[in-house]
Amino acid sequence: MKQGPKATIRLPQAVALYIGAVLGAGILIVPGLAAQIAGPASLIDWGFLLLLVLPLSLCMAYLSQKYPVSGGVCYFVTKAFGKIPGAIAGWLFLMSVPIGAPVAALTGAGYLSAALDLSETSRITIACMVLIIALLLNYLGMNVAGRIQVAVIFGILTILCLTIIGAAPHLKWIYFSPFMPHGVMSIGRASTILFWCFIGWEAVSNLSEEFVHPERDVRRATLIAAIVMGGLYFMTAIAVIGTDSYKNQSQAALVNVAGETYGRLGTILTGIASLLICLATVMAYTGAASRLAYSLSENGLAPKWFGRRSPKYTTPLGGLLFLALCFICVMASYALRLISLTELIQLPNATFLLNYLSGCAAGVVLFKNERKKLIVSLISLLATAIMFLFVGWAIVYPIVIFLMIVIGKMWIEHKKIRINK
Repeated sequence: MKQGPKATIRLPQAVALYIGAVLGAGILIVPGLAAQIAGPASLIDWGFLLLLVLPLSLCMAYLSQKYPVSGGVCYFVTKAFGKIPGAIAGWLFLMSVPIGAPVAALTGAGYLSAALDLSETSRITIACMVLIIALLLNYLGMNVAGRIQVAVIFGILTILCLTIIGAAPHLKWIYFSPFMPHGVMSIGRASTILFWCFIGWEAVSNLSEEFVHPERDVRRATLIAAIVMGGLYFMTAIAVIGTDSYKNQSQAALVNVAGETYGRLGTILTGIASLLICLATVMAYTGAASRLAYSLSENGLAPKWFGRRSPKYTTPLGGLLFLALCFICVMASYALRLISLTELIQLPNATFLLNYLSGCAAGVVLFKNERKKLIVSLISLLATAIMFLFVGWAIVYPIVIFLMIVIGKMWIEHKKIRINK
């Protein structure tokens, strides 16, 4: 009998993992972009998203609480709809991380490089180091990775809070008028960008098997993380709008706020914060994907070597090796300029959203006899379905993944027939 993963994740680590998975570099970019689209009226979008984030996060929390297994959404979908839909959901998430993690690493490295006036080569080197650190910490186990994650998140929150507090004396009411300069429709356009700031709750569901008290800490950690992040995003939006920073450079509005408040030191601290934010995200998603790879292998839905565990740490060595190989390919393609960061960013959008959509749909089925949880799942399903309408050409990537699954299944069946003959 194989030894399962050690249960080492307690409430502080759980909160840090959720914040790391969901926060991302969006807090550095999205408030400025949303303000550029809708002006001060983008605060209305943030208000609505603060309400919507609770059902979105609680849907995954309820599922993780009821089924604390390493398969995450893959397991939920399998439980609700069967093995094949579950396998598709699992592979959609698994193949999102090999692109999403390098994108996050390059984004954080880009902000730090800009703050320190470093070269593109330095940016790629820093991004590679972020990926290596995430792989190494997840190899050592969630006991180590979780503690590091707590420290990283504490550093992030400290720097962001100092930036927001420092911006307070520079806020001017004049910058909130006119409140709706681009009309009512601009609020709707801005909302599609804001939604991405609250996707990521499904990632930590793959780690729920390693929670010491999943029946208690999953929901508590989710609520704490949702409240902290919701408040942080809203206050960041106020700082960006109230200082008029977004009009100069919307994609680096928070950097501008820090620069105006603390000068050169503020710019450097924000660059460090951006790198830490992306490191936290990469750590969380690398851990989730490696556990999912193990789960898929255990259920015969992925190659056997995906299921290899470290003899010493019982961590998913096969999954981490798979991710390492993917990271090398993606980073090499970027370094050789075979693909741009803009193209990389768009590729996993549809797969992440489809994975979340399938998880919400599973919640609707699995909680059909529990009214409160059913309502939460329905709200999440509807919101995610609406957002999926805006994925555009990124739908090509999940189609390619689906075709690969079909071809792989046909090849396996062909091998079985040949062996039987």
